[in-house]
Amino acid sequence: MNTRILGIDPGSRITGYAVLEHKDRHFEALCCDVVRLTGTEDPFDRLRLLYAETAALISAYRPDYCAIETPVYGKDPSAMLKLGRAQAAIIMSVLHKEIPLFEYYPKAVKKAIAGTGNARKEQVAYMLQKLVRIPQSTLTNDATDALAVAWCHYQKLQEPVSGQGAANHGTGSGRRRKNSWSDFVDNNPDRIRQR
Repeated sequence: MNTRILGIDPGSRITGYAVLEHKDRHFEALCCDVVRLTGTEDPFDRLRLLYAETAALISAYRPDYCAIETPVYGKDPSAMLKLGRAQAAIIMSVLHKEIPLFEYYPKAVKKAIAGTGNARKEQVAYMLQKLVRIPQSTLTNDATDALAVAWCHYQKLQEPVSGQGAANHGTGSGRRRKNSWSDFVDNNPDRIRQR
């Protein structure tokens, strides 16, 4: 069965995106790039642009699913607020287009590709180059992360009980949604203090 997945790595200044296609037992990145918001100073204009760019990607590539990376924590509350708003603009655009939407934590994405949630970005990029036909010879970290999120979702679709490590916000797929705290513990064992 042919499958297209739009992967998104949201950012308040740079957002990575990729469309992964599985067709005839081959994997190809139909596109893999970034939306740069650095030239737009008004924060609401940035959100409007993210919404519109996401809608344009969905219209152009007609993905079956959308997978988005969700941040777990951050040191700067202001930066986390901006990132959350960017993620919300993307989510609203996907939901408006009625595409099934899934969220993945960074450690779940790394584990799906490199076998460990603590893999370095270089390891993830290396594995993706071996697994997926990529049109460009070099990708930015944000574009690579977006492709990794799409690959992670493809892997979850292959599991007998899909959806572990993902929160599904789509319609009608019936995947199990985990408790957010247990998800956090599963994906961040190094952050849990034992007593």
